[in-house]
Amino acid sequence: MISHYPYLIVGGGMTADAAVRAIRSIDENKAIGIISQEPYPPYLRPPLSKGLWKGRPVQRIWCRTESKKVDLFLGETALALDLSNRRLYTDKEKTYSFEKLLIATGGRPRTLPFKDQSIIYYRNLADYYKLREITERAEHFGIIGGGFIGTEIASCLCELGKKVSMIFLEEGIGRRIFPLELSLRLNAFFEQKGVRLYPNQSVKDYRKEGGKEIIVSSTGQELVFDCVVAGLGIIPNVDLAKEAGIKVENGIVVNEYLQTSCEGVYAAGDVANFYCPLLGKRLRVEHEDNARKMGECVGKAMAGNPLVYDHIPSFYSDFFNCSYESVGIADGTLPVISFWNADHSKGVLYYHDSSKLMGVLLWNIPGKVPEARAILSEGVAVDPQVLSHRISFN
Repeated sequence: MISHYPYLIVGGGMTADAAVRAIRSIDENKAIGIISQEPYPPYLRPPLSKGLWKGRPVQRIWCRTESKKVDLFLGETALALDLSNRRLYTDKEKTYSFEKLLIATGGRPRTLPFKDQSIIYYRNLADYYKLREITERAEHFGIIGGGFIGTEIASCLCELGKKVSMIFLEEGIGRRIFPLELSLRLNAFFEQKGVRLYPNQSVKDYRKEGGKEIIVSSTGQELVFDCVVAGLGIIPNVDLAKEAGIKVENGIVVNEYLQTSCEGVYAAGDVANFYCPLLGKRLRVEHEDNARKMGECVGKAMAGNPLVYDHIPSFYSDFFNCSYESVGIADGTLPVISFWNADHSKGVLYYHDSSKLMGVLLWNIPGKVPEARAILSEGVAVDPQVLSHRISFN
């Protein structure tokens, strides 16, 4: 038996939820189906490394997508896509036909090349439940990776009174997005909070021994932990699209209306490679803001109201008593024009390529994302005198 859906979505994350809501704002009646590998309905992902550790109830993360008259097929994996017959096949030996298809498959965590491991590659709700249970009995945690997942989890564990160590490839925390000076300052900040740091090091080996997890670093040090958590980024889940002949290049390539190289098939969220006209380059963005905005735009396109996706994505993170927001491209290899207050507790960083502003990072300055996005949209000159007065620290 074939189940038919005018709108079929593969992937059950925030992008899927936003797409459903946008479709329903235009089309209240046609059937929508969502096929998701996860056993849970769509939920907010950022609280997994933020709010849930600070007392936010799990009940508040649910998107409640089911309230929009949608059929959810949970714990089911899409295996193959037959574009000529507009059919999708899953691991439950089920077949779905569709008129419009959205591929919102997100990404899977990058992993280390060790077998029979207990490392938690922190990504989803199941990982949160697992780590939360471990914190009831474990004391010493090793964090692999110095990006936003690593810093957020390290902060949460420290605030639970746990002993935390971080090992990462770069010389400083967050170096891939922060300039060197800020990155090294974060090293000192985390060490003041009691976090043991192992910068400029990779994981050479890993094993379990006597109930402990042991990491051997590239310098030969053996680091012993009760639990190891890794935040190494993700690999976009493009296999379904690639095997069906859809164009793939660092994600699924989409046009300005978020349509793939196959008519009637769309992609959005972490998995989509899109062109950002205001920044003049193609991007693939792995954060909530892009997932929601892109989901909204693609849902409208699927329902017959296509709009050009020209949103400049943003993201945010927080750890201990610090928070930051970024709009556009925050790349630690780009030149930066920085403005800080007297004690360096607040700052605005402008990333550029000498001729054009590419991104704005707001350090401990909440509520300024619209101003930062406007600066990038206006194409303000790369001029310290001009930029110095654009965003205040108040």
